Amino acid sequence: MLAPKKAKHRKWQTGRKNAARLALPDTRGITVAFGSYGLKAMTPARITSNQIESARRALTRAAGKTAKVWVRIFPDRPFTQKAAEVGMGSGKGDVAGYVCEVRPGRVIFEVDGAPEAMAREALRKAGTKLPVKARVIAR
Repeated sequence: MLAPKKAKHRKWQTGRKNAARLALPDTRGITVAFGSYGLKAMTPARITSNQIESARRALTRAAGKTAKVWVRIFPDRPFTQKAAEVGMGSGKGDVAGYVCEVRPGRVIFEVDGAPEAMAREALRKAGTKLPVKARVIAR
């Protein structure tokens, strides 16, 4: 799975789930830059590295051998989890994995080198693996 090679801080603070701030559209990474078709997030979410990898596999299988795929997001935010049946207190849990915070408008995947119908279907399949509502867009 995707994870940073090095991190300045092992554990991050949780952050707030202010619905008004989360719903603000993203300002960077909002256009198709590398490929011809892209998958754009319509809702905010935290996407785990496992979900990104699952979607990437579905996308590369469905897009065919000639297609080139770009992953435009990277999970750099660690999330912690305490072990099962452990009481409250005694510190924060261990790092369980990494997530990427995605806001509406962010392009998650891009595809090039595949016919339009095949690329759209492949991106749609990849979108079903993610916890966001997503839309296929063209350049």
